Amino acid sequence: MTRALTCSSALALVFLASSASADVTPQEVWASWQEMMTSAGQELTVGNTADSGSTVEVTDVVIAYKDQMGGSASVSFDKLVFADNGDGTVTVTLPDSYPLQMAFPQQEDGPGSLKLTVNQPGATVVAGGSATETSYDLTAPQVQMVLDEVTDEEGKVLDTKADLTMTEVSGAYRMTKSGEVLGLDTSFAAKSAVLTMSGTGGDEGGSGSFVVDFADLSGATKGNFLSAEMMADMAAALNAGFTMDTSLNFGAMTMTADITEAQGPTKLAANATGGGFELAMNKDQLTYGTALNGAKFTVQGADIPFPQIDLAFAESAFKVVMPVSKSDVAQDFSFLTKVVDLTVSEDVWGLFDPAALLARDPATFIVDLKGKGYWEQDLMDPALQMEGAQPPGKLESLDLTQVLAKAAGAEVSASGGFTLDNSDLQTFGGVPRPDGKLTVNIKGVTKLVDNLIALGVLTEDDAMGFRMALAMFAKPGAGPDELVSEVEFKGGGVFANGMQLQ
Repeated sequence: MTRALTCSSALALVFLASSASADVTPQEVWASWQEMMTSAGQELTVGNTADSGSTVEVTDVVIAYKDQMGGSASVSFDKLVFADNGDGTVTVTLPDSYPLQMAFPQQEDGPGSLKLTVNQPGATVVAGGSATETSYDLTAPQVQMVLDEVTDEEGKVLDTKADLTMTEVSGAYRMTKSGEVLGLDTSFAAKSAVLTMSGTGGDEGGSGSFVVDFADLSGATKGNFLSAEMMADMAAALNAGFTMDTSLNFGAMTMTADITEAQGPTKLAANATGGGFELAMNKDQLTYGTALNGAKFTVQGADIPFPQIDLAFAESAFKVVMPVSKSDVAQDFSFLTKVVDLTVSEDVWGLFDPAALLARDPATFIVDLKGKGYWEQDLMDPALQMEGAQPPGKLESLDLTQVLAKAAGAEVSASGGFTLDNSDLQTFGGVPRPDGKLTVNIKGVTKLVDNLIALGVLTEDDAMGFRMALAMFAKPGAGPDELVSEVEFKGGGVFANGMQLQ
């Protein structure tokens, strides 16, 4: 988190400044930039300023930032030019190239420092807005960040090269400032983004290279941001008005990695049709999600007993929405994780099922839950201890929107819902007493068990215990090799298909 905030602060210095009035002038934009940088905790030094009225030229500008954990970042500009466009807007011209440096808090692993060069020939930034709102519009034919030097945690220079190149870049920034709160509404897009990395190192030597290429990259961030000092305590920052809603989406993606070690080379190739990421936070709720679609992976290596491993899936996703602040009123939460139509190469199947007894149909795994609950402590409080025996919150209800596991010719699905009585911890041995019903549908499991016995994965004794459990909890379904189980919790009892078990 500290590294992310440090890097974000440094990069923000490049584009994010504010103006003070409608029909802004170069002088107002430059004055506002200075005020914004210093109020956000950065240290600004300037070599010389030349003001011709319609243009302000500033030379030898250095903006530096230090966080409380020992991290730092700085960016240097040979010259900045603020030019009046004659229509109430101001064009800010940045150098075609400028250096960026970062140092990270000392820790056992990870980089100690980075030196980068940003290249953006032909980039233009146009500032405009009003007394309460500032707008910045950025366009650049190409933006490139080149890694000039990276050191480890002990200061040793590593043999690592990297660069990130984006083409047809555009962005829009809308800013407001009210007291200590900075309102930010941004968006950006790039036709392509290519990251390349290569290097050698490690105690055993070895080398590697990595390339990932994204098409149609786009993103947006909207929120209210506070000073670095206030952000050090996330719980306090949320209660003081910090909010953030950010997203990143991309189209077609390809990736290759080549690693050479003592035991031999390893190659990884991957591609996908698209994906994305989202993160949103306010004092009431946290949302985090990722998605990847149409993905295919291929791995080759000396440790693989056949030419390569192929893996693919149509869709994968993870998303969690939950409350983050202390409350005595139940709030909504949800959880989703899924992999749809997962396949692996026949060589992998052949390792444990050479006779092809198991169906090779694509596998799907989905867990989609929602419910209500609340935290009795602020989840973001640095003093919160999650390891204790007593959970820091209460669960009041849980609904299974969809639970599905489908693989090797068998399918298990479940749906239902429960309410939980947190005042009764005796009936179920310390667990809140549930009330509700769960319906489970099972297909193809009998054939799957027989095949697993034939493969030696299960013994007859193991299968007998499993079949006895099915007979106790399930009843025949609508079709062959189909079972249904209805498990109900009511009045402190447990019922399976109408038969009381407790």
